[in-house]
Amino acid sequence: MIDFHSHLDLYPNPTEVASICHKKGIYVLAVTTTPSAWIQSSKLAPSNSRIRTALGLHPQIAHLRKAELPLFDALVNDTKYVGEIGLDGGSEFSPYWNDQVEVFLYILKKCSHVGGRIMSIHSRRATTPVLNLIKDIPKSGTPVMHWYTGNKTELEFANSLGCWYSIGMPMLSTQKGLEIVRKMPPDMILTETDGPFSKILGKPAMPWDVEQTVNKLAPILGKSSQSTEQLLHDNLKRLVQNII
Repeated sequence: MIDFHSHLDLYPNPTEVASICHKKGIYVLAVTTTPSAWIQSSKLAPSNSRIRTALGLHPQIAHLRKAELPLFDALVNDTKYVGEIGLDGGSEFSPYWNDQVEVFLYILKKCSHVGGRIMSIHSRRATTPVLNLIKDIPKSGTPVMHWYTGNKTELEFANSLGCWYSIGMPMLSTQKGLEIVRKMPPDMILTETDGPFSKILGKPAMPWDVEQTVNKLAPILGKSSQSTEQLLHDNLKRLVQNII
């Protein structure tokens, strides 16, 4: 199982959740919302586990935490994964749009400077601006669009940039989401939960809940659940092999 976007450190019992993931052999990308959070979150991953911690600065709090960019610089060489980063076009965050762009652009340039990173990217109501900045900094690394909500035209743009996609249950719960997922390149997709923010049956999604996503994704791809799981593992292996 693969949960390529989980806020592992934000569960009420993160150590226990990490331990269960380790025992189940789940591949987890534990994204963070601030550089300072990466320091503690990275301690949740046992050295022999399949948990990796991404260094992030979430766009919704970019205006509050952009002073942590020097810390981002200090830590970026300690990980090959960056996230959660990006832009948020929600009306409640529009007063801080310039801060968001400043932070996202800074991070993309930094990633480019250090040879590229695998990036888990937030693009709620901001797909085109996110993609334009990725296009402007082509050597920033491999973008993985988390919880993609853009339209079909934007999807074609993202595909042309070599974007990957992490798919969660909410994306498979609407007609629009299903239509978009059907148009994603099957060899460029992974699964995610976005737990504990995303809910399943009213409860915070857990990393092992990706099994439900695999089962729902399988018929969309015209595959069995087992074949879909193998596809996802092959995709992850190929993605990670691109790490410099």
